[in-house]
Amino acid sequence: MFDTASLLLGLVFSSIGLGYFMYGKKQENVVAKYSGIALMVYPYFIENKYAVLAIGVVLLALPKIIRR
Repeated sequence: MFDTASLLLGLVFSSIGLGYFMYGKKQENVVAKYSGIALMVYPYFIENKYAVLAIGVVLLALPKIIRR
């Protein structure tokens, strides 16, 4: 079902997502908080490693692009 690359990418992006969530919650930054939640959840639903990588990079850049 899942290959090793997508599992490792999911682990990396989920870990970063936890950091984004904690930062967003502490600083009351809505974009960072919800981006962190999305980073933690989306790897469970996507199996393709390239899609996991592409979506992860977009979600990582989202708080930098949208400043609130």
